[in-house]
Formats: sequence, C-alpha cells, structure tokens
Amino acid sequence: MTSVPHRAVILAAGLGSRLGGRGMLRPKGFIQFDERPIIEYSLEKIKAVGIENVLIVTGHLSEYYQRLSECYNGFLELVHNPYYAESGSMYSLYQARERLQEPFWLFESDLVYECKALQELAKVERGSVLLLSGPTGSGDEVYVETTGDYLHNLSKCREQLGTYVRGELVGISRIEPDCFVHMCEYAEGVFAETLRMEYEHALLAASRDVPVLCRLLDNLAWTEVDTEEHWQRANDHVYPEILRRDRNRI
Repeated sequence: MTSVPHRAVILAAGLGSRLGGRGMLRPKGFIQFDERPIIEYSLEKIKAVGIENVLIVTGHLSEYYQRLSECYNGFLELVHNPYYAESGSMYSLYQARERLQEPFWLFESDLVYECKALQELAKVERGSVLLLSGPTGSGDEVYVETTGDYLHNLSKCREQLGTYVRGELVGISRIEPDCFVHMCEYAEGVFAETLRMEYEHALLAASRDVPVLCRLLDNLAWTEVDTEEHWQRANDHVYPEILRRDRNRI
C-alpha cells in the first residue's frame, strides 16, 4: 500500500556560493546533466509517483523558476524568500507555512537520485520520515544518529554523535502537520537572533516532541550537487549509475 501526499516542497532559495561560477550563473536546481537541469529530473520523478502539486521556495535567480513554472500548467507554485542571501533553508520553508496544513514531502533542490528513493518513501502510510543512505564518501555528509528507528541526533561531524549512526541524510523527507508546527515554533525562537538556520536542525528539535522515523536505503544511488567536486563526481559516476538503475526498473 502506498501513501503519497498531495504536495511536495522543494527548497531552492540558496545562493550556491560553494559552486563558484557555476552557482553564480544559475540556481543549483538548474545545474545540468545531459544538458537538462536536475530540477527537471526531480520533478519528473515526483510527478510519476503521484504528487499533484509542487511548491518551490525561490530566492537566488528566482526568474529561472518563474520561467519553469510556466511550462508545467499549474503543477508548480512558487513562494519567494526575500531574505535568501542572509537566511537558511528553514527560513525558506517558513515562508510556505500558510500553504502547508497537510502532510508533504520535502526536497532539497540540488539532488539527483534514483526512483527507488520515492518508491520507498511512498510505502510509508503515516508519520514524519527521513530518508537515509549508506556511506557515500561525498565529503559533505550529514550523519544521522538514531534511537531504534527514530531520529536522535544529526551532524556533519561524525565525532559529535554517539555510537549508533544509522546513515547519511539524503535530503528527502515526509513531514506531518504536527511535526511542521513544532519545527516552525522552534524556528521562530531562533529567528529572533538569526535567520541562518537549516531545516534539518528544526526537524531535530521537533523530534523531541513528535517521533521522526529514519528509513535506511543502504544502497541508494544519489548525490547532492553543492560543490564543483560534487558535480564532477555526479557527472562521472553517480548520474550514470542512476540512469542505469532507473532503466532497469522500467
């Protein structure tokens, strides 16, 4: 049995400064493989699994997403983060709070991943969920520690966590309304001091009040594209492997 929510959210406001010139010329979601933006690969997979609407939170070079939305006949909605240059991903997600009253899937915009990721997430009937992978060797991993099957802690520094590190954060999640309320409440306290807060830290705070299941896909083919090194690794190895696996699933 599958349970796919009506809406997905893609966080796409970031500057992409770690990508150097490539990030300055276009948003990270418009980095290309085979001359096609990675955001289009993601939208194709999101639509195929049954999502009916995608809300994209824009910032840096938002006109790219405006043009993209005109090609999707109402499938895409846009929300703009006017403070994208001085805020983090949680502030971007917070801009969409009035439209997120039901469960939603949450994506980062700079991901390439095989279809299996969404097919597995669709098997979860209820509850908030983080997708985890096995070791990637990407050099920019976010490690996730669990208690049993549930989120306990996360960090880019492996040494800050305990002995039971379950896997690496993929950047694809299912968020329930009660969890999102707790995320926003926690974030509002932080925003009084700084807007630079990432959504995963608000999610970690929310997990103290509502359980967040961690679902491990040990052999998942995926990568984020956050640096030039990420792009080269993805282009040479990860993206071709994703294509091979997805063809075999058809």
